[in-house]
Amino acid sequence: MGDRSEVGRLLASARAHLGRAAEEVVAPLRVGVDLGTATCVIVVLDASGDPVWVQSTPCAALQDGVVVDFAGAVAAVTRLREEAERALGVSFTRVATAYPPCVGIGESRACRYVCEQAGFTDVLLVDEVTAAGDTLALRDAVVVDVGGGSTGVGVFRDGRLVSVDDRPGGGHHLDLILAGALGMGVHEAEKHKVTHARESLPLLVPGIERIGNSIRALSADATDLPVHLSGGALMLPGADRVLAGYLDRSVISYPHAHLITPLGIARSAA
Repeated sequence: MGDRSEVGRLLASARAHLGRAAEEVVAPLRVGVDLGTATCVIVVLDASGDPVWVQSTPCAALQDGVVVDFAGAVAAVTRLREEAERALGVSFTRVATAYPPCVGIGESRACRYVCEQAGFTDVLLVDEVTAAGDTLALRDAVVVDVGGGSTGVGVFRDGRLVSVDDRPGGGHHLDLILAGALGMGVHEAEKHKVTHARESLPLLVPGIERIGNSIRALSADATDLPVHLSGGALMLPGADRVLAGYLDRSVISYPHAHLITPLGIARSAA
């Protein structure tokens, strides 16, 4: 198992540098961009691998792993790149970005094209589960990246990714359930989920269990391994306990889990 205290330190540092540059920045720098269903995130790491700049912007760039708003995604990444360059006083040409597992080579290339149109000339592609696993540094575990539109599941043994796949279903689907239950719009439901987490959890149990069903199906040969949660969709307090009960397995969650994958993306930009 990876060093959870070190992971916690990295995530806390990333959160602390959200919109605030580090006082000391040691080159070379690595840049990662996470194109998401609801937000786009940029992470810059210094030579030691510590976050020195993190920023996010609303951007519905992807839907179920597919780039659905190319122009909007390009505008968002351009804005994030320019803001990072101003904050750190450098220019970036190289970046890593990620795609959900198994979306197909055409859609993964679309993520590359977004970054190229946003001003990066050297773009590295990595899948989201591999990126999350890089941050968590686990030897034997199931890593689950729950995004807005899909749930990616990777099985790591002896530190190697031995299988990876994904299924539709994530934070957006939870928002739809909550919106239907409370008679409100999807955007209002997303806000309500955050501000009224305790009241929302019981309504979302069926959706969380649906995600659990995907985890069970995609890690059927790894029931001996603990499940580690990445992504922002299941940061709802108590969601990990619901999953643990449904799966009858150990489920481990992290503070600021929405930053796990962006950190791993940046780490891959060596």
